[in-house]
Amino acid sequence: MRILHTMLRVGDLQRSIDFYTNVLGMTLLRKTENPEYKYTLAFVGYGKNPAHAELELTYNWGTEKYEMGSAYGHIAIAVPDAYKACAEVKAAGGNVTREAGPVKGGTTVIAFVTDPDGYKVELIERKEWETAEQF
Repeated sequence: MRILHTMLRVGDLQRSIDFYTNVLGMTLLRKTENPEYKYTLAFVGYGKNPAHAELELTYNWGTEKYEMGSAYGHIAIAVPDAYKACAEVKAAGGNVTREAGPVKGGTTVIAFVTDPDGYKVELIERKEWETAEQF
């Protein structure tokens, strides 16, 4: 078994696509509309299924905002340099909500950014991230 995708409901599809592609460097993999049921899906990621998990951005026509709820935590993304990633996110207009630095009680360097709908994205520094067989 493997994770194929995670779905996030978004209030403005193009704004979310822009964030995940322009700020976090993902690629828009595919986009489909379903007029009968009034929703549009956009899949973004760093590669396609099944080799890579994707994010499914779901826009239900006419719904501009969702409640986060208390169960949602965050999405995590491996980056080679969390400090540099934060600088790049800021330069691209993104919102860094926790600057890069060691996790409390540990040495792993992490940071957090928030997407336009309020979803948290953790950046975890992993120097070996480019070597696929390590993940």
